[in-house]
Amino acid sequence: MLKDRSGRGYDRLGKEAGVSGSSLHRYCSGLGVPTDYRVVHAFAKVCGASPEELRELHRLWALADTDRDAPAATAKENPEPESEREPDESPGPAQASPGGEDPGPDDVTPPEITLPEITPYGTGKPRRSRVPEKLSSRFAIIAAVIAVVLLAGFMWLPGSSTDDSSTADGELLFSPACKTVSMGQHDDCVREVQTLLARAKGKLAVDGDFGPETLRRVTAFQVLAGLPATNVVDDATKKALYAQKVSMTTWPPAKVAKLIREVFVEDPDTAVAVARCASFLDPLYVLPNTNGSRNWGVFQISDRRLQELGGTPLRAFDPEWNIKAAHRLWSAEHDFHDWPSCEAALKSTPKS
Repeated sequence: MLKDRSGRGYDRLGKEAGVSGSSLHRYCSGLGVPTDYRVVHAFAKVCGASPEELRELHRLWALADTDRDAPAATAKENPEPESEREPDESPGPAQASPGGEDPGPDDVTPPEITLPEITPYGTGKPRRSRVPEKLSSRFAIIAAVIAVVLLAGFMWLPGSSTDDSSTADGELLFSPACKTVSMGQHDDCVREVQTLLARAKGKLAVDGDFGPETLRRVTAFQVLAGLPATNVVDDATKKALYAQKVSMTTWPPAKVAKLIREVFVEDPDTAVAVARCASFLDPLYVLPNTNGSRNWGVFQISDRRLQELGGTPLRAFDPEWNIKAAHRLWSAEHDFHDWPSCEAALKSTPKS
């Protein structure tokens, strides 16, 4: 059991996982399923779950989350025959339904639940569980799945057969929990995207936060893959990420600076300073603007300028084309007025 493995109580574990101790007690007892996977993930991490255990827990939670939308059979439709109740058996205290108020203190003993016989990955049909009247039979099965995972220490590991080929192949992004992956998101779906981008030689931190850095790399990947730059990780992007046929390998900063000096022979130091200010000399740098347009590549050439120069975002990622296109813009008035935001860099750059 993960809780026993941690050696800590519900209150302390709850604080570290970001939920109340009583809520955590309810989840671990199989009486509730968190609506947000991050609660389950945080609890498992606090208890020292392995990566394999975390992946399997995420898969099972995603299945349970999908089943929330399925029609539920009420207790009235499946009443318990009176003859099955023992003479001295009483209903016991009422329990809070999922999403309602927390039950009592952590030391309250939850009502006994007979867990169903469950075959890994849903290949067998579970037996009916006997649960309190207020829990529907549908929810009892879902709660039992989560309870088995948490209480048994993740005994089921990936590798069994399943009808969903994407999850069988470990493609987390095609699970229900990762239906959309976009700016501002913070979860394992984002971490999976970042891991795949890094595997494609994209330079970014793998931290689970979908911030500006991740957005730039996702956009660059989409352009390199010949996909629309949608600002979100859609199905086409997921397929391309898993296919691993796109390389984000590009020129290092030193090589970029060398070519800039060769092209901007009239003012090489200022040109390098402007490029460093605009993109950190990163050929795949992308900057979104508030009006929906973007700037591309080493010299951050705007969509409007790209159109004037006969270029495309993909061409703008070619450092040689980008630098020469920037020199064409510079040649119009022999100044860097196309890069007003880098004025500070111009003022601080010594002239050679």
